[in-house]
Amino acid sequence: MFDLKAHLKTLSEAHAPSGHEGPVRELIREAWAGLVDDFEQDGLGSLIGIKRATRSIDPPRRIMLAAHMDEIGLMVRDIVDGFLVVHRISGIDNRVMPAQPVIVHGKRPLKGVVATIPPHLSNPEDRKTYPTMDQLVVDVGLSADEVTELVTIGDLITPDAPMLEMGNGLVSGKAFDDRACVAIVTYALDALQNMQHSWDVYATATVQEESGLLGARTAAYHIGPDAAIALDVTFAPQSGVNNDEAFEMGSGPVIALGANIHPGLFNKLMDTARKNEIKHQTEAIVGPTGTDAWAIQVARAGIPTALISVPIRNMHSPVETLDLKDLERAGRLLALFIAGLDADFLQAIDWDDLKDATAG
Repeated sequence: MFDLKAHLKTLSEAHAPSGHEGPVRELIREAWAGLVDDFEQDGLGSLIGIKRATRSIDPPRRIMLAAHMDEIGLMVRDIVDGFLVVHRISGIDNRVMPAQPVIVHGKRPLKGVVATIPPHLSNPEDRKTYPTMDQLVVDVGLSADEVTELVTIGDLITPDAPMLEMGNGLVSGKAFDDRACVAIVTYALDALQNMQHSWDVYATATVQEESGLLGARTAAYHIGPDAAIALDVTFAPQSGVNNDEAFEMGSGPVIALGANIHPGLFNKLMDTARKNEIKHQTEAIVGPTGTDAWAIQVARAGIPTALISVPIRNMHSPVETLDLKDLERAGRLLALFIAGLDADFLQAIDWDDLKDATAG
């Protein structure tokens, strides 16, 4: 039986910042090996697991599932007196980094901590603000000579944050954005082992989403899917988050609608969720979603695209928090949606047919 929690823990605790996804890519390849028929990899490094249809249709159809496997992190930009001065890789939030344990990926992994100026030595004005990236250093506890020997400018630094089990089925850890959604894809592939489906499934772990949706763009061009579903995270209620922009953890996956979303795919997802009594929520996004869906939708000549999200707290921090039930529901929704696609689905969501339907 597929162990979703253990799989998420493995993915979360891997260290693979945007542009350096190799270690987590191999873990995903291992997890998908018994669930797909073949693997491909595009020139940017996105991993594509292909599960062939169990019922043939003419012409064959492809659906792309996209979840990004990169994470935010840091990079060494200078070494001063044995301390490491850092750049951010993508979306690291300097407000939450002081006192965080990290791993410096030098000639060998080095455990360290993020430090900044002690409050006793900072001026009153600085104590009113968060430290800037320039005020953060990483201390690995070694002499200046040892650091110079083991660490090179450009080496990667990632949070050292084991996944934590909390109450009521919640878990907390790093890189849930977006490896939680990679886990959802794995769950769906596992569920499809016991289902019949007419479309080929192209399960894609994309790279460099945090650097500008780059992997989704190249993978969509490589695959040339007939339709696609991107998976990402969204905001759960927490301090400082407007309730109008937040979605309850434990209330199911969030199905988006708006300019980035094909209405035919949205309707099909909603219908699948309702028919199978899968708890779900909806999110209206009037413009770009800021997810892989935005890049996929405009690839090639345009690809009908949908977006499913999972609510999390503490986004872009080492303590992202989610409800495992939302992952299970999202995975089940994906599998049942794919099993419900037939040879006529593309015609059913044709823009001209949708126009005629709304005109009536």
